[in-house]
Amino acid sequence: MCLTFSIPFSASTVGARHALQSVLAPEDKATVATFNKRVKEYVKLRNQAKAKAPKLSKDSTPEQIAAWEKTFADTLRTARTGAKPGDLFTQDVARLIRESLKDFKSDEKKQIRKVVLEAEAARAPLRVNYPYPDSSEFTEMPAKVLLRLPQLPKDLKYRYVGRNLFLVDADNNLIIDYMLDALP
Repeated sequence: MCLTFSIPFSASTVGARHALQSVLAPEDKATVATFNKRVKEYVKLRNQAKAKAPKLSKDSTPEQIAAWEKTFADTLRTARTGAKPGDLFTQDVARLIRESLKDFKSDEKKQIRKVVLEAEAARAPLRVNYPYPDSSEFTEMPAKVLLRLPQLPKDLKYRYVGRNLFLVDADNNLIIDYMLDALP
């Protein structure tokens, strides 16, 4: 059961995100800033690993593409050998996300839970630096859920698996981090 969050950014969406950020307490703004810094560090590391992978041509075969994906993932996994849960979703970030998601109205929470828990999908392992299952179903989530989460660069995605929130690399499907019991 997994959900991937993607959202088209419009002026109203960006404005809503900025409005949400502007109501955060100073310590929560610092928590989000720390999360964003750690995400940027990961993206820098992934880009370095991606640069080490052999280049693909527009005429690459499926086998060549699969080999490139494996090399990229293996290089990144090696660079993140010491990665562990909580590296990005620190205790403060997890607390902030849980509090933010609890603020939904009762009927909104029920609808979100229904979508998340009824999705038919493969289970993802609770392991950092481990591949996220390719066969998982991805369900579009309402923008209002994403507006409660820190914004991610296009290379990363939030995904729900059961009640757990995952942070997954979009290019190589590596689980970057996860937090337990993040369902509103």
